Amino acid sequence: MDVAIAGGHGQVARRLARLLVERGDRVRGLIRKPEHADDLRADGSEPIVCDIETASTAALAQAIGGADAVVFAAGAGPGSGAERKLTVDRDGAIRLLDAAVSAGVTRYVIVSSVGAENPPDDDEVFSVYLRAKAEADAAVVQSDRDWTVVRPGILTDDPATGGVRIQSEPIRAKVTRQDVAAVLAAVLHEPRSARLTIYVVGGDDPIEEALAGVLP
Repeated sequence: MDVAIAGGHGQVARRLARLLVERGDRVRGLIRKPEHADDLRADGSEPIVCDIETASTAALAQAIGGADAVVFAAGAGPGSGAERKLTVDRDGAIRLLDAAVSAGVTRYVIVSSVGAENPPDDDEVFSVYLRAKAEADAAVVQSDRDWTVVRPGILTDDPATGGVRIQSEPIRAKVTRQDVAAVLAAVLHEPRSARLTIYVVGGDDPIEEALAGVLP
């Protein structure tokens, strides 16, 4: 499988790239900063300098052309203001969606967040972030792509457990970034996960088994 990951230098994205490369997949990581290219090469993925916040749809389509799937794993990151939550987490995801349509990439997986199902309406930065995620998710869900929305719980840097809980109803609990990456890899290789919104937290079920439990 040929997978392009937007936000390729992110913590979940790099973990996902390494898992996919181990499976024999080709991985392209879209990055904003050229100095991050060597990190991606060390992971076994191919860096492509293409800033989703500023790149045109045509440029993004060229970057992902020929891919079997795209993953939106980008984010403005902690410490960024409300404006960048909108330009990256919302507009970047929608721009990547438009590029996927233009490039004929049918599979689109978006990393969202628990809380996006019912975001607050106040002006706090985290509330704006959740609304940005909600609007991006809505655009993806309303598209004609084979989409999957993955909404993790509270992310940690703890070692992988190999066990998760996956369900279609909101749930808030901790989950490691490594386990989320493993879920994303499983989703990409499971066509039946298309057109599902799933919540992922730490749990006792092996990842493949937990994913199977929500498949149609």
